[in-house]
Amino acid sequence: MFIPSAKSKVSLILLLSIAIILFLWTENSKVMRKKDYYEEKLSAAKLMQEAEQTLKNHRRQQGVFIDEVNDPNKTGLIGERITSITTQNGSLPSKLTTLNPNFAAVFVEMFKKAGIKKNDKIAISYTGSFPALNIAVLSAAEVLGLNPVITSSVGASMFGATDPDFTILDMESILTKKNILDYKSIAASVGGGQDLGRGLSKNGRDQILKAIKRNNVELIKTDNLEGNVEKKWDLYQNTYLEQETQIFVNIGGGLTSVGYVEDRQTIEPGLHRYMDERTLSDVGVMYRFAKNNVPIIHIEDVLSLADEYNLPTAPSPLPKPGTGRVFREKSYNLTIAAISLIIMIILITIVIIYDRKKQDFLAKELEQD
Repeated sequence: MFIPSAKSKVSLILLLSIAIILFLWTENSKVMRKKDYYEEKLSAAKLMQEAEQTLKNHRRQQGVFIDEVNDPNKTGLIGERITSITTQNGSLPSKLTTLNPNFAAVFVEMFKKAGIKKNDKIAISYTGSFPALNIAVLSAAEVLGLNPVITSSVGASMFGATDPDFTILDMESILTKKNILDYKSIAASVGGGQDLGRGLSKNGRDQILKAIKRNNVELIKTDNLEGNVEKKWDLYQNTYLEQETQIFVNIGGGLTSVGYVEDRQTIEPGLHRYMDERTLSDVGVMYRFAKNNVPIIHIEDVLSLADEYNLPTAPSPLPKPGTGRVFREKSYNLTIAAISLIIMIILITIVIIYDRKKQDFLAKELEQD
């Protein structure tokens, strides 16, 4: 066993100093490397950017006033605070944060982490509250070649798709007609209280029904929330009948998805490979998927999700596709790390050999004395 002598202290101090220098050298040599699925993520972000630009151009052509204070990027995707189809409170910073096209890359990453493959059937439920996030998940699904079954609730929280003439269904129709996206809702409900428009005026409910009709989408309207849940569940099960649903994506606080309002606050945003259905309201579609061990992506707390993926809050101007931690991460330069390791091994070996020879020399001198 090697026990350093007292005379080795200088060597050990020198060795420690060199080790610190090599550590700092290695640490400072970190390089930005592309993360897995970089190309798919970039394609999805670019597609989302194109979709947002298409909708922006459409609003300009219509001559619609865009509030540059609340919508500094002039996207046209930030609706008025209160309209006839506004269902509940909404956070403007959250809505502005979702406009970042790199959110599409976040969905690509979550799909890949969940093991989703090309042509897999996925179920999507969203409201009009986060139109940009809805576009983000559709962009990711498009790039990955998935088979989404989409149901929506048209009502929207503050600053969402609150224009009765520019609902989330209208956005879908524009993007499919322009051949930007291939997907749109197969059915839609009114949204709001009980998913029946409770809390909205009659005029608001009528405007939503007109939006559903003009976009040729099947209306989901039963006598109660449970009936709407059952109808949406049947649609998810019976579309692409030969395929099993591989993941359920919920965006927003739609009651048919998450159940009653008090229950949704316990759900963390992001991907859940497994979710205990006992923590969910047994009314919502999410509960049924969880009970069948289907992975779930739930997004309502946008700012927490943005923080997790290091995406900026309410950015202006909007970031370019391909920026952010979802695309690149710092990693060690393996060459420099290997060189540092070799240098340390050599130096430690030299110190050990030198010290042993020194001790052997001293031992011989003592024997001679």
